Amino acid sequence: MSKKLLFVASVLWGALAFAGAKPKYVFLFIGDGMSTPQRMVAEEFSVKIGEGELAMNRMPYQVNTRTKSANSIITDSAASATAMACGEKTNNGMVGVAPDGRRLVSIAEVARKSGMKVGIITTVTIVHATPAGFYAHRRKRGLSYQIALDLVASGFDYFAGGGVGGKHDDRKDPEYRGNVFDLARMAGYQVVSNREDWAALKPGSKSWSYFSMGAMDFAIDSDGSQPSLSELVEKGIEVLDNENGFFMMCEGGKVDYAGHANDAATSVRSVIALDKAVRVALAFADRHPNDTLVMVTGDHETGGMSLGFAGTGGKFKVELLANQKCSTESFSSLIKKMLKANPKLDFEDVKPLVTERFGLVFTKDRSNPMCVRSAELKILKEAFEKDREYVEKQVSDTTAHDVGRRYVFASTVRNILATHAGSEKHTCDPCRNRLEHGRPYGLAHTHHGSGGGRRHSGGDVGEYRHWRSAEEASGEMTV
Repeated sequence: MSKKLLFVASVLWGALAFAGAKPKYVFLFIGDGMSTPQRMVAEEFSVKIGEGELAMNRMPYQVNTRTKSANSIITDSAASATAMACGEKTNNGMVGVAPDGRRLVSIAEVARKSGMKVGIITTVTIVHATPAGFYAHRRKRGLSYQIALDLVASGFDYFAGGGVGGKHDDRKDPEYRGNVFDLARMAGYQVVSNREDWAALKPGSKSWSYFSMGAMDFAIDSDGSQPSLSELVEKGIEVLDNENGFFMMCEGGKVDYAGHANDAATSVRSVIALDKAVRVALAFADRHPNDTLVMVTGDHETGGMSLGFAGTGGKFKVELLANQKCSTESFSSLIKKMLKANPKLDFEDVKPLVTERFGLVFTKDRSNPMCVRSAELKILKEAFEKDREYVEKQVSDTTAHDVGRRYVFASTVRNILATHAGSEKHTCDPCRNRLEHGRPYGLAHTHHGSGGGRRHSGGDVGEYRHWRSAEEASGEMTV
């Protein structure tokens, strides 16, 4: 074992040395895109809606980490996951390998070799950068099919989350060997794709559960058809528990997606969903107090989330975000669907929907914090007409989670709600490690372009009045 990996192992397994115990059960929770701002806002929101403080913020030991990668001060999830899993920094975009391509060994692989069982859980695709950092060894994080091959070869015991992003049978891949789900079955995995078959998994079974071909639903959009993150952890404990113990990595991947979308309400709901999963592990630790280690961290910050602004007199009304009942993403899809079904749809027709999904009201009662102001109403109408134009001219929207959307109505509604909750340009952000992606979001939207992320700068392109024409948008590549 390398000295660097030995250091990672010493951090994980040595954390309980003060108690004279070696942890038999290890839980590592990673909030992708989650740093101090996301945790602060989520806790303030949770307290205001009566759900109390975050369990992750009450854990007895706290420390800051420096997230820069080997080739950039702004890491991506691949390099960050590799550093956490393997104890060595690498270049952005690389998973499980050093900058020179040398294969690294992850702590999950060490755990398996020592006789422990291993579980990998995420709310995004199972081949996404963070989970891949614990079992895959590839120079490029986008090699989804090849990363899935590494998943099958890992021999780990419990995989659960999203799918392979449609690349499960990528016949164009130079390493193509067949449908990876079939390959997994041949390797002894139970491959399940629905809640019922997943719930039927037995202790000691070897399984790969996926509940979507892509990422799973946002917590705020959940209809119960997919297991929650906390349920995935509960099942993981049931399946993995054995006399030699287990290592479980659980990623709240949709925190990052919400950051890229600058969607504050969706972010806090995603962080709270992760915290509920943490509570499951802490309850397990209460039953096994002398041999359980629970860690919670983030891989980087996404979006530049900031708290408060002078425009609301310094008031922080985060509880207003409870009025948002769906993600900006799902609301945008709904509006596009409605415009396609009825080209004559008018802004007046969607105002009740805005009230239902975001709580904004169209009255003249200025004492109501959810009242849409006249200037905001004008912007909303303009944004709606821009979406109508895009639908009429059949402009394709972008689909990747880490690029801006072309359609602007949903993001405009979201921005107005966030502004009412306490946001603009003057912030009191206490986080020192907030360099990951682009411009501020959530409770401190600024209306300028991105200022430093990688290819995903976190925000909707053309927010407010910086909109492109349909001709400009249609001439761009759809990702």
